[in-house]
Order: sequence, then structure tokens, then C-alpha cells
Amino acid sequence: MKISLYRESRAGETRVALTPDAVKTLVADGWTVEVQRGAGALAHFSDDAYSQVGAVIVDAPAGDVNLRVNPPTLSEVAALPEGATHLSFLSPLLSLDVVRAMNERRITILSFDLLPRISRAQYMDALSSQATVSGYRAALAGASHFDRFFPLLTTAAGTIRPAKVLVMGVGVAGLQAIATAKRLGSKVRAYDVRSAAKEEAESAGAVFVKLGVTADAAGGYARELTDEERAQQQAALLSEVANADIVITTAAVPGRKAPILLTSAMVEAMSEGSLVIDMAADGGGNCELTVAGEVVDHHGVRIVGLANPPAQMGASASFMYANNVLKLLALFGAKGTLAPDWSDEVVVGVTVARDGQVNHAATAEALGVDRVEISSKESE
Repeated sequence: MKISLYRESRAGETRVALTPDAVKTLVADGWTVEVQRGAGALAHFSDDAYSQVGAVIVDAPAGDVNLRVNPPTLSEVAALPEGATHLSFLSPLLSLDVVRAMNERRITILSFDLLPRISRAQYMDALSSQATVSGYRAALAGASHFDRFFPLLTTAAGTIRPAKVLVMGVGVAGLQAIATAKRLGSKVRAYDVRSAAKEEAESAGAVFVKLGVTADAAGGYARELTDEERAQQQAALLSEVANADIVITTAAVPGRKAPILLTSAMVEAMSEGSLVIDMAADGGGNCELTVAGEVVDHHGVRIVGLANPPAQMGASASFMYANNVLKLLALFGAKGTLAPDWSDEVVVGVTVARDGQVNHAATAEALGVDRVEISSKESE
């Protein structure tokens, strides 16, 4: 069977879903791999590098399994073979037109956004791998835009105090932002609504901020705050934000609008020359003033809306994403043949739709169609 690797059509995207090394692994496992011409160019993977490991370079790929980083456009969906399989960061609730169009073509739709957050799935968790890149880039963006030093410097011209960084959200991205800002020499504080985040933040080098507002949910995740809790949280955060030179926000919710953590009033409490680095800009932003891809100046405080931060490190981000793809694909088939194990919770979890039927409950509801559950007996 044939796997097709596509060139990304999203503006500014540098990533690619498979590296040449990943293609080599698939070819060795019996798959035919075709690569759209120029697919890896922006991540510094040439067509020649792909062809040397056994891929076929084509202008219009059309495989049994189609791989991307981002969702396809409607015109790109129209070119997909009917009954094929698609895998990407689809965010189905934000791409309903694309889901509907693919489902009409009876395409099996797989989305990394829906991967179950269980220990066994960590090796294929592309959300986490790309969040690692985003957190790293967020800290570097803070250092790049800040017009002062990050570390403590004692010089003949005087002593320069270290920058004070506040990281909001201690998930994978937040931990990487903490560690990177700490390595750059800043003093780092961190906040999260999950009480379990305290130990994680401290292990990465931050002082954990306790505000008396927690929102622990099952599995170590956070539930949504009530309006009263959100108001209490923002009031308690005001002094922390005002005392920071740089605030890095990392609270992104896959497939949904990012929660507001920083209000305009909180930004106005910051000193002139301070920064907000909003890593969740693509999801609407954690700051009320964020504009994705732009730097907004509000009363002397600059709000940097990071758009698609993993694309700023196309080579490393692609390497990590491609490894996630290999691990997930291994559950859907091997030796060049698709044979999904429909009793596997990971296989079922990432499946949005197949055979013209929507399997993901939230997507079915949003599309106004009946959900069809996948039966584990199909693999018997």
C-alpha cells in the first residue's frame, strides 16, 4: 500500500510530516512512499534526500494513507482518493467543513488532537512533542524582544539584575519555557490551576505561585474554572503579573479557543518595557490584547502573539512529529498493509470518522449527525 507525504499549504509552515529517516523506516517495512515535490524543502530535507531512501517524488500524490501536519484545504480534500486514510493535526471542531468534505469521500479521518493521554501513547503524542518546541521558542522570543539582559551580570559598569519571568501554565510547553528561561539566567516563577503542577514547576527551576484557586480534574488535568473562580484567579494574579518583566502564557486547549488569563487591566499594571509572550495566539490568545503574528504595544507593554511557534524550528519539529507519526501508524498497520486494531483505545480515540460515518462524539454533535461508535468486535 502507498503512503503519501504532502507539502504543507499553510502560510509560514516549515514542518513536514515525515523526515527522510522516517521514510526509510516505512520503506523497509514494506510501504511504498511517495513525496510531493518540495515537501521537505523548508525543513531542509531535499527531494534528493527522500529519493535516496526509496521514496518516489511526485507532483500530485494520491496514496492509501495521506500524511500532513495541518488540515488540508477543501480543494486539497477534493484531490484525495475516496476511501483513503488521512492523518494530521486536524482539530476537527475547528475544521468542520474539511471533516464534512472528507467524510463524504468516505475517508478514514485520524487526528493527533484526539490522542488519548495515557502512558502507552506518550511516544506518539505529537501535541506534546510540538508543545516542547513551542515552549522553547516562547522563552527565546522573550529574550529576543526584551531590551534588557536575562541573567544577573556584575560588570565594571555596574550590576544588572536578572529578568523576572512569570510562566502561566505548567504543561509540556510551560515546563520547557521555564527550563529555557532558567538556563538563560532569569528568575522564574510559575502558575497553574493544577496543584500537581507545583512539583513539576519546581523541578524545572521555577518558584511555584500559590493563589488559592485550583481546578484539579481526573487524570491530573484541569477542569474549566467557574466565573467566580476565574475572577478570583485574575484578582490574585494581578500583583504577580505586575511584578514580572516578562509573562509567558502557554494555556492552549486542543481544538478549542484558548482561555483568557491576562486581562487588559492586568497588562496595564505591568511596567513600561515589560513583555507578554502569548504562545496560545493561534487559539485566540491567553491575553485579551493578543493578535496572532503581531506585536501589540499597549501603554508601553508589548504583547507578542506567537503564530505557529513550532514552524520556527522546522527541522527539529519535523523530526519529532515524524517519530510520532511512525509510532501511531504502527497501530494501524505494518509490512505495507493497513490492518487497524479496532479494540485498541488509541486507534479508536484518534479516529474522527470512517466509511462515511462520524465516530467522534463532539464532532458528530457539531455536524448535526448521529455518532456511530466503533465496535471492538471488528478486529476479531
